[in-house]
Amino acid sequence: MSALTVRGVHKRFGATPVLRDLDLDVADGELVAVLGASGCGKTTLLRLVAGFDTPDAGTIHFGAQEVCAPGRSMSPQRRRVGYVPQEGALFPHLDVAANVAFGLPRAQRRAGVRIHELLELVGLDPAHASRLPRQLSGGQQQRVALARALAPNPSLVLLDEPFSSLDAGLRAETRAAVADALRAAHATALLVTHDQSEALSIADRVAIVRAGRITQFDAPARLYDAPVDAATARFVGDVTTLDADADGARAETALGPVRLRTHASGPITVLLRPEQITITAAPDAAASRVACATPARVTHVDYYGHDATVTLTVLPDGPSVLARTLARDLPALGDVVGLAVVGAALHVEAAPGGRAGNRTSISAYRGSGIIRIDPDGHSAAQIPQPLQ
Repeated sequence: MSALTVRGVHKRFGATPVLRDLDLDVADGELVAVLGASGCGKTTLLRLVAGFDTPDAGTIHFGAQEVCAPGRSMSPQRRRVGYVPQEGALFPHLDVAANVAFGLPRAQRRAGVRIHELLELVGLDPAHASRLPRQLSGGQQQRVALARALAPNPSLVLLDEPFSSLDAGLRAETRAAVADALRAAHATALLVTHDQSEALSIADRVAIVRAGRITQFDAPARLYDAPVDAATARFVGDVTTLDADADGARAETALGPVRLRTHASGPITVLLRPEQITITAAPDAAASRVACATPARVTHVDYYGHDATVTLTVLPDGPSVLARTLARDLPALGDVVGLAVVGAALHVEAAPGGRAGNRTSISAYRGSGIIRIDPDGHSAAQIPQPLQ
């Protein structure tokens, strides 16, 4: 039986629909991330599950217990839900121990044993128990907020973008500690976030919410490698698109043949992850042809330390493509290299206007935005890509 079951939930605010016939199942002990752009309805879903708002239609069950149905809704305090808001919301006048103990029975508060156990569970030294929130770092405050949410042994822990206010290094460290604590406590958790890397790195499964509906609910690896549609592919990671001519399970592109996961024919557009485009050394165009790679010139490099993305123009006058490579293998601007495609196309779309041609410009999608890269290698300004 699912720890959380949401069926046919609708919610509107005034004339604006926010959630539309939404279904969700979260298994016992599972950490599920709800991922979507701002305004897609993910925080509204969290508030409905917590009992802070009431849906216009649909039902919500915690295990076998119905907590919400048309005409009746269990109060938030009776739902046994632990809630971790964005800023932690610790009581500033109470020390760490008092904050954690806030939801505990009086006898356990006096004993203090449970408080020390919870602090250790979330990776904090029990010596922090006497400190005030202002004496803690942002990451430590979020761990205290999680300990407070876990203290009464809730049936479900809800986390509303709990790491968004932290800097990048602290965010990664804190979310790993929180995920470890949730699993150590065998807690069922629902995490709302707009951060793709956060959702993919810590969740057992990820639900993509777009325009008030869940478009895909899957394990992180499958979500990234086999997105249900092009919009999902573009939202969860960088994507390069190429015009192609398909013949069955294969398509011809500016980078040579690309394998398709489904059969197609005629003009199409294929979507590839940048890491599917491999870069090999090629001192000149002829050498790369001999090596069965497509020659291309490096026009731009974005260096991230551990890896880099490289923009290249296919020679002699082909389109631009985006590739990802390890930093130690980074080519220099102006280098001529060989390109090849590894694996099958991520997704296939009908070609715009029903025409395919390798001279047509391609698009390198980053997250939910699109960067148009023309055949001469120059990129225009980023254009927001709404999630329809």
